Amino acid sequence: MFSGTLVTSGQGIVEIAATGPRTELGKIGKQAKAEPTMLQTETRRIVRLLAITGLGACCVVVVAFALTRDPITFANVARAIGAFERKLVTPGRFDKFLGGDTSALTDPEAKGLAAFMDAGCVACHMGPTVGGTMYQKLGLMKPYPTKDEGRFQETKNEADKFFFKVPSLRNIDKTAPYFHDGSLPQLEDAVKVMVEYQTAKGKFSDEELQNVLAFLKSLTGELPGDYIKEPAALPPSKTTPKPDPS
Repeated sequence: MFSGTLVTSGQGIVEIAATGPRTELGKIGKQAKAEPTMLQTETRRIVRLLAITGLGACCVVVVAFALTRDPITFANVARAIGAFERKLVTPGRFDKFLGGDTSALTDPEAKGLAAFMDAGCVACHMGPTVGGTMYQKLGLMKPYPTKDEGRFQETKNEADKFFFKVPSLRNIDKTAPYFHDGSLPQLEDAVKVMVEYQTAKGKFSDEELQNVLAFLKSLTGELPGDYIKEPAALPPSKTTPKPDPS
């Protein structure tokens, strides 16, 4: 087996580029054309939608199923996208701090981290992603004013009312608006609401609030530019599949 990239755009599959021999590329293309099953058609449609709406003009999916009988399946596309996304990490100064470099955070950022922990925020926002690993009730300390009943709408389990996915706080300063309904455009307002409705502390002082905001901004990492840049497609050959706009 060999790894490669499946490069797609809004016009469908454009090129299958891989590190293996070009004869194998032809085998992949012929397989995909010879077995235009409903599953393959739907998978291509989903990949095109990802290309258009999710990952910009070009969607690059790592493919490690080149020599399998049916490489283009929902399961394989899911595995490939997962493999790609798992490397979309954005390490920053906070990671250096966790690694033992106490000078990586400024004094306000370090104080903000302390206030964040003292308020109990780490009960939900934990782990390497600083959240994103659990569901929690919105309005833990007092009812939160929303008509959205959260997971209950899917599970119909009374215990799931007003439970929502706890978001990761990585790059939180760059991912406004906030909350499940996008109702809060400013990070400062989101922090005020969280400490009021989710913690026993109830409120940060002005100094604590600014320090917590400084800490949250320290969670902004650097994008892996080389990894996400658009790859160059291989020159077409006799076995290169034609674009399929269907």
